[in-house]
Amino acid sequence: MHDLKTLQEGGYREAGLTKLKLTCPLAAFPDEILELGDSLEHLDLSGTGLSSLPAAIGSALPRLKIAFFSNCKFAVFPKELAKCPNLEMVAFRSNGMEEIPEDALPPQLRWLILTDNRIASLPASIGRCARLQKCMLAGNQLRVLPAAMVHCTKLGLLRLSANRLEALPTWLFGLPELAFLSFAGNPCAAPTVNGATKTPFGLADIDWADLEVQHTLGQGASGVISQGVWKQQHFDEEVAIKLFHGALTSDGTPHDELAACIAAGAHESLISVLGRIYGHPDELRSPGADADADAAGFQGGIVMQLIPPYYTALGQPPSLSTCTRDCFPDDASIDAAGALSMLTGIAGAAAHLHARGIAHGDLYAHNILASREDAHALLGDFGAATIYGRGPAAAECGIEKLEVLAFAHLLEDMVRLIKDDDDDEAAPVAELRRGLQELHARCSAASVEARPTFDEVVEELETMMGWRGMMRIPNLN
Repeated sequence: MHDLKTLQEGGYREAGLTKLKLTCPLAAFPDEILELGDSLEHLDLSGTGLSSLPAAIGSALPRLKIAFFSNCKFAVFPKELAKCPNLEMVAFRSNGMEEIPEDALPPQLRWLILTDNRIASLPASIGRCARLQKCMLAGNQLRVLPAAMVHCTKLGLLRLSANRLEALPTWLFGLPELAFLSFAGNPCAAPTVNGATKTPFGLADIDWADLEVQHTLGQGASGVISQGVWKQQHFDEEVAIKLFHGALTSDGTPHDELAACIAAGAHESLISVLGRIYGHPDELRSPGADADADAAGFQGGIVMQLIPPYYTALGQPPSLSTCTRDCFPDDASIDAAGALSMLTGIAGAAAHLHARGIAHGDLYAHNILASREDAHALLGDFGAATIYGRGPAAAECGIEKLEVLAFAHLLEDMVRLIKDDDDDEAAPVAELRRGLQELHARCSAASVEARPTFDEVVEELETMMGWRGMMRIPNLN
């Protein structure tokens, strides 16, 4: 974080800054920032209240790659950014933005964040953003997507949740690199339209009074997960308790995430939901409570199985440079048998979800908890999930095969992590690599329709499981 006074006094002029972050209120864009053009690549003015940019920003800051203006007051997307020749990542989250003029988007754009605004339409010129990979549009007022977006062939992640889309355009399912899609909270994903899955049989209703909350396990945009105890009639059970809050995340709403968690049902490679919480104190707010506060407050809760601490995240979230692909430590590795077992489990979980009309939307290694000792993996984080059901408007086959590409990325990452084994097992491991690489080629086919279903992926992986057994046969020579 930097200081406005130091900036105005020229203190950063010779510092060679590549990143500048100001958080103080700004009545206007500080002209002194334009003097940093020889080095500045990352500008973060989020929360400053800005509503306009200088006309010279493109020529003065030719090296600018990242610009954040979230929680500001831009009612209109500033056309000045289109003149920034190297600008790749732009964020205008929660600005109250209503309009994006034609030709306002930077030509080199890769990552666009417009979450939580009032945008009713996108400009047709977005189709000229040939490098666009990640587009975050949740929480707007979009009714349609411009047909010109069919030319955004590099688009890998698209967030459309909490808009007003009556249907998804058919061209969406022809985009060759689209793997991560969320569209919950739209009319096209409404339970009355898509024949969505009902609440699984046997899910308990759990009284808040029967829960003892202990320490926090984790906290995200949609809520807090704590370790706790569920006190039952004959025994106490250690559990995880998730309380949902807030009105909107970058992926969608906590309400839709809660619904997807419950609808997912039970599978050995999913974190089990034991019950839904009732009787929480924040559930009983007075009718006169402030509407905005209520929208941002308690959104429900669930009780889940407690995952042992030796389960750890399989990967790390994408970086600014990798954009839509996960990161892994340089020394990360996994044995071939373990990789195959985990991939088979996750593919099975995805097949289970799509059989129930649910798209996970975020099938990444960083959302998978893995026990390397047991070669077992659990798919979690339903923040981008969509219950699309089995209605004719859901384009269910296309949705599943988009997600098969996400699995292909996971498969590619896992193959890269497989470590070389002893000479006695070299041939089976090489054979397994070839099999997984062939499966990856099928799952990542440029033609979405040509990709296998998850049931077919599971069948192929289970066939490969025989190779795992061969790798465990000792050398008897």
